[in-house]
Formats: sequence, C-alpha cells, structure tokens
Amino acid sequence: MADLSRQDALTVARIVRVNHAGEFGAIRIYSAQILVAKRFWPDCVPSLLEMLGHERNHCAMFRAAMPTRRSRPCRIMQFWSWGGWLLGFLTALLGPQGIWACTAAVEGAVHRHLDEQLFFLANRDRELHGVILDIREEELAHLNHAEEQLKSPGPGLNLLRSLISIATDVLIWLSTWGDSSRMTRALKVAKQG
Repeated sequence: MADLSRQDALTVARIVRVNHAGEFGAIRIYSAQILVAKRFWPDCVPSLLEMLGHERNHCAMFRAAMPTRRSRPCRIMQFWSWGGWLLGFLTALLGPQGIWACTAAVEGAVHRHLDEQLFFLANRDRELHGVILDIREEELAHLNHAEEQLKSPGPGLNLLRSLISIATDVLIWLSTWGDSSRMTRALKVAKQG
C-alpha cells in the first residue's frame, strides 16, 4: 500500500468496511432466498447456493483486509443483516422473477460501486485493487445470470429493481459516510477528461 494522505487512508478503510458489510448483506439475502426457494422454487437453489458461496468467500476476503487498513466492521451491520434477510425472504415469496430482480438490482448497484472503487484504488492500494478486481468478475457473473433469468420484466419488477437499487445505494452511502459520493464524482470527472 502506498503512502496515503489521511483522507485517502480513511476512504480505503471505508471501502473495506462497506464491502464487508455488503457481502454480509448478500449472504443474508441469498440465505433467506434459499430458505424459501427450497420449498417453492427448487430450480433456483443450485444457482443461489453457488452465489452464496461466492459471497461468503468475498466477505472473508474483506474481513481479512481490515486490520492492515485500520478498518473495522460497519456500525450499521444490523441494517445490512436484517434488511438483507427481509429483502431476500420477501423477494423469494414473489417467485423466481422476484429472486432474480433482487439479484439484478443489488448486483447492478454493487458493480457500479466496485468500478468507482477500482478507479479510486488504482494508484493508492494495489493489493485491495486486485482483490476487488477478482471479486468484481464473480459479481458481474451474478448480475448476468440474473438478467438472463428475467423474462420480460414488467412495470412491477422494474419498480422493485429501482427500489432495491436505491436502498442499496443509500446503505452504501451511510456505510461510507458519503465517501461513495466523492468516488462517484471523481470517476465522472475522469471519464469526461
């Protein structure tokens, strides 16, 4: 890790914290969806189990990255935990289309934030950059799989996806104390320049 300014070191610590919390939230979403899907939508279970395995691995990787970056678990982990479980449970009750709409919304928001983080980390923390780059590939595979499963989503599913995406962005913003907004602006400036 390069010598970082105090602000950049704080942002890196927040990135690790929010990613750990997000992966934990994803574990809770998939766990609740699997609980319902085993009973009502068994065809969804193998894909959900595979994605759950990826999220558990990602969560462990971010947890391991915390100590050297002076990071710690998020203060609002209960929101990620209970919110994730409730979201997974309710969307699974809507059926396979609800499950895949949820996955597409969450993974779409996550993918966007990971791109912003990669831009920020490129010259600041090469090790964490590499970890996130590897994880992004699996998250993108989750997004692509969910998109393939969605069969002509109507206004209801599109509204659900929008609401889930907004809720994900709000939790990310709260978990980074607004640093996610700063990274978004920096990425936009870089793309325009």
